Order: sequence, then C-alpha cells, then structure tokens
Amino acid sequence: MYILKCSNGAYYTGSTKYLEKRIQQHQNGEGANYTRKHLPVELVYFEEFHRIDKAFYRGKQVQGWSRKKKEALISGQSD
Repeated sequence: MYILKCSNGAYYTGSTKYLEKRIQQHQNGEGANYTRKHLPVELVYFEEFHRIDKAFYRGKQVQGWSRKKKEALISGQSD
C-alpha cells in the first residue's frame, strides 16, 4: 500500500505487488487517470504486506481518511 503526493498537493493511495515498477508507471503517465493529470508524483509513504488483498484493504481504509489523518500517518504520528 502506498501514498503518493501529486503536483496539486493531493494524496493518491494505491496498492501493488511491485512498488518501484508502479511508481515508475505513475511517473510515466501510465498509472491511474488521476495521477496522470497531476504529474509529477512523489512517494511519501508505504506499508508492506505479505498478501495483496491485505494491502488493498488497507489502501481502501486509508482512502476514506481525512487529509489530516493521512498526513499524521505519513509523518509517523498515527497508525
């Protein structure tokens, strides 16, 4: 599960098995429609999971959070 900061300051949350490859796809405009419109993106946070379904679930959980709560997670003040 990862969080990107887009050029417009917004956060994008996603999940993948191959983080470095996925980040490169986002940077190349081959990622999600949202990140494609707000390049460049910067990886600001990630968590590793042994199963992609767990990462996907965590990503959906974080997507529902407020910006303030996401920023607390990114800065290490939350879990």
